[in-house]
Amino acid sequence: MFYSEDIIEEVRSRNDIVDVINSFVSLQKHGSDYTACCPFHNEKTPSFHVNRDRQLYHCFGCHEAGTVYTFLQRYENYTFPEAVKYLADRAGMQLPEHEMTAEEKRLSDYNQTLKDINKEAATYFYYMLRQEQGSAAMEYLKNRGLSDETIHAFGLGYAVIGRNQLYQYLKSKGYEDSVMIDSGLVRFDEQYGPSDVFWNRVMFPIMDLQGKVIGFGGRVMGDGTPKYVNSKETRIYEKRRHLFGFQIARRSKREGFILCEGYMDVISMHQAGFDNATASLGTAFTIQQAMLLKRYTTKVYLAYDSDSAGVSAALKAIPILREVGISARVISMRPYKDPDEFIKAEGAEAFEQRIRDAESSIMFEVRVASEKYDQQDPESRTEFQKEIVRIVSVLKSPMERDNYIESIAGKYYMDRNNLTEEINRYGKYRTEREQYEEAVRTETPQEIRRREQSESRKKQPQRLLLTWLVNRPKELFPQLEGKITPKDFSDTFLQELAEKLYAQYAASGAVNPALLINQYEDLEQQTQAASILQTTMKYEPSPEDDAKTITEIVRKVKMESVKDQMEHLSDMSQLQKLMEIRKEIPKWNISLDSC
Repeated sequence: MFYSEDIIEEVRSRNDIVDVINSFVSLQKHGSDYTACCPFHNEKTPSFHVNRDRQLYHCFGCHEAGTVYTFLQRYENYTFPEAVKYLADRAGMQLPEHEMTAEEKRLSDYNQTLKDINKEAATYFYYMLRQEQGSAAMEYLKNRGLSDETIHAFGLGYAVIGRNQLYQYLKSKGYEDSVMIDSGLVRFDEQYGPSDVFWNRVMFPIMDLQGKVIGFGGRVMGDGTPKYVNSKETRIYEKRRHLFGFQIARRSKREGFILCEGYMDVISMHQAGFDNATASLGTAFTIQQAMLLKRYTTKVYLAYDSDSAGVSAALKAIPILREVGISARVISMRPYKDPDEFIKAEGAEAFEQRIRDAESSIMFEVRVASEKYDQQDPESRTEFQKEIVRIVSVLKSPMERDNYIESIAGKYYMDRNNLTEEINRYGKYRTEREQYEEAVRTETPQEIRRREQSESRKKQPQRLLLTWLVNRPKELFPQLEGKITPKDFSDTFLQELAEKLYAQYAASGAVNPALLINQYEDLEQQTQAASILQTTMKYEPSPEDDAKTITEIVRKVKMESVKDQMEHLSDMSQLQKLMEIRKEIPKWNISLDSC
């Protein structure tokens, strides 16, 4: 954090979460909460809840949760300090210029050092491209049709042939070996010592939104493998959160963005006048990249390769874009492989026409499905129709769904009424959220099920106990003294959250969930903590039933803790004590007063 906890809490307390979120999303009063359709995924029935008392939000559909800071980080893609500054400005507060601890300043300075060393490397690559050693690389770029202006605009460079030329250069600039390793520019071998990660490759600097170099992609000039070598992830570079060329594309006056697969596609399109082109960074398109795009637009054109891999990538990107509320259309590259090849062959005007003719994501999915099935074979045609049902069922608007049904039925000679009936029936069985999760998952459904069941058995009682402690602190904390401690939470994250919760209650005799969540710098951890602390318990009709529920939870948490300690026991003298505790647990009873 760049500000003290007191400053962060003061800023938060001056910005009511309902008022802030209502300036972005239209909230409606619903009981003790305020509700809306979730801004983080598409839905028809509101499942996004904001609680004024706890100053937290939670979506029961996609499980996004957090404080007012978390919301701004998710919705506006702010960093935490940016969110603090936005809210301070909103409340008319003057933030202190320097409020960092020694550790925070060290980390901030180190991040800046990593940016500096990347900038130095980019300067070196840029310079070498224009030397005699870089003549082959320059010729390669010229043969790819790039102008001097374009090469300059994207800061393209060349990593020379040699084992550690960049290392020696950075060493001469005063950088330590540890920094070079952390930057991903240099690797070390016990036998051979330092060597450059990139050599004999055309270099593509990767920049953040402010135009600062945070990583590189290096392309081989011939037929060697691997075709691309990309920077490893570092403290300043996470591939899933950045897009190539986006520091330029976000300033484009063109409508929407054109999403490509490769660096050269983006560069060629910018040179042809399509300065709204961008690309993911050597990995599959991610939800974080979709949210970054959503910050600037609601429309994206997919210009992926026309081969099977490109089609597959487009099919996976579509539900992710749809999930954040972005309308996707697909540009056909046929008969060419990619945008770079298309523009070289047909020119910018022809590509403009392709943009105008771009297919909607639904019609693209249907067309791709039609090519997999033999339309003359009844069984195969039936399978095709089932796939159409699955595709169209994601549409929530009845009017939009009817329009697509009419178009598809006419194009593929189907009975419109039968198709409508099947789609309506299927819509009750499977949701758009399931399609999204299927597109981004890497595990098989069976593997996910087994893992989640295993994790749930241990974590669920622990999560529930924390939720109960937030809901009924004055009744539960005194009764759990001597029974449950934070160390009884086996999950690392839940144990840390329990420690914070116990410490807060010990200090003030109350709990403040929003203040606890502010202590997490990591956005994912904020969301995870909020999903636990935000939940409101639905109490049973009587205190006796509530007491039975919480008693069972407490017993399960302690029993699992004792079991885990016994399995990892190093001091056998503790065994007898643990056995005695295990014997007493079934006798424990927790009492609750009427609410």
